Amino acid sequence: MFVLKLLGKFIKVLRSAATPAQIAWGFALGAIPGLTPINTLHNIIVFILLIILNVNIASAFFALMTYSLFAWLLDPIFHSIGYFLLVDMSSLQPFWTWLYNAPIAPLTRFNNTVVLGSLVVSLILLIPNFLFFRWFVIRYRESWNAKIQQWKISKALTGSKVVR
Repeated sequence: MFVLKLLGKFIKVLRSAATPAQIAWGFALGAIPGLTPINTLHNIIVFILLIILNVNIASAFFALMTYSLFAWLLDPIFHSIGYFLLVDMSSLQPFWTWLYNAPIAPLTRFNNTVVLGSLVVSLILLIPNFLFFRWFVIRYRESWNAKIQQWKISKALTGSKVVR
């Protein structure tokens, strides 16, 4: 039932009056806490940005849920990237030492290889997520919306009590 509600809210977001950029930025920012462990300082900053900026919060939570479903599968890759940055790149050692001794920086948990690797990957994917999802919203509104509304499953979902 939760998946149907989430899918119904996602379709409502796609059909809403929000601009494609607002929806796409919400999705792109929501991917960061979706890919990274949730109890970190950078995720608090992302949630504050979601509140301050004019982005679609529903698409951010949809991205958070979607990315969270498979982020644990990518943990070995995140660990490899974080290990490379923390241990193998000896030129960054003074920076990590300085950052660890800074007053608030340890709250980011950057010294955890999975946290650092997932943060780096999520920041690299920020702009591609935005561009892809903006294209997706525009494409959906221009051509796919009318077709999808005619599907029997779509009519059944919009009429069901679960989605409403």
